[in-house]
Amino acid sequence: MNSTEWKEKLSFIRNDFFNSAIKSNSGDISALETEYIGRKGFLTFLLKDLKNFSLEEKKILGPLGNTLKAEITDKISELKNKFGSLSSSGLKNDFDLTLSARPYPKGSLHPITQTINKMTEIFLKLGFSVAEGPFIENEYYNFEALNIPEDHSSRDMHDTFYASIKDSKNRNLLLRTHTSPVQIRTMEKLKPPLRVISPGRVFRRDAIDASHSFVFYQIEGFYVDKNVSMADLKWTLETFIKELFGEKVKLRFRPSYFPFVEPGAGVVMPCVFCSGQKGTCPGCKGTGWIEVLGAGTIHPKVLKYCGYDSDAWSGFAFGAGVERFAMLLFGIKDMRVLYENDLRILKQL
Repeated sequence: MNSTEWKEKLSFIRNDFFNSAIKSNSGDISALETEYIGRKGFLTFLLKDLKNFSLEEKKILGPLGNTLKAEITDKISELKNKFGSLSSSGLKNDFDLTLSARPYPKGSLHPITQTINKMTEIFLKLGFSVAEGPFIENEYYNFEALNIPEDHSSRDMHDTFYASIKDSKNRNLLLRTHTSPVQIRTMEKLKPPLRVISPGRVFRRDAIDASHSFVFYQIEGFYVDKNVSMADLKWTLETFIKELFGEKVKLRFRPSYFPFVEPGAGVVMPCVFCSGQKGTCPGCKGTGWIEVLGAGTIHPKVLKYCGYDSDAWSGFAFGAGVERFAMLLFGIKDMRVLYENDLRILKQL
């Protein structure tokens, strides 16, 4: 028998088995198993003939035979699960087909998705709507319209992923470094008053460590109306944080600088890992406080870029890293856990 004849026999066994399997019932399963892959089965004898072939032919024919054997074994298992396993006497063992299936573990939303949903739900209650924008932005929306000067460090190659092409207006394209460009695009299209949040993915040239990644999520929000002040911002963020972490949480607003707001503030809360106790905690670096938001009243130049009269309208804006909130909500000290997809970890969250 040559290799061509061997392949033809293998094909015949395959077709004959699966045709028989289609017509089989609970009493045929053991017979099928014995007839094809038993000690004296058709496929078993055919595989024994491989010893008569050369080494090169064995390398080709052997995997073909083993593949069919695996297919037949899987089909036999499928039939046994369908009809119930059979004892050597041909009688069905204690197997009640009317019993409910075994409980399988159910999937759940990823912790980052859960965090975005929680944050969004709170802001929706506060009257905000949700807007989205493109991942690929140009320098105008990502920097210029947000009052970020050309010599600002965030515009350098070591901070931003730039594309090798430009847009129709000869502006450099890049992967957005924050979700704030959505604020500019929204204000260009709509007239105030506006309350908008924009959760989404952002990209920066950061080295991966326990608190940084080159791809992460942000949620940016802004409110534009008449006579909006820092008091409105403070109330909004306090309401948001207390809804997430409870009424007893304490907040501090510290002066900070962001080009697109004036004045600016960093919002900090007691570290959940060490309960605000100063020490060697890696979460707060021993300060007892952890920064959760950057915020401030919108800079008049940003309003003018969007065509708003800064004498008639004012507003506030804020931005937060979603991973930071996920770490606080779920008690995670290393954000890399959120991206490693280790089910042993994710099942605990």
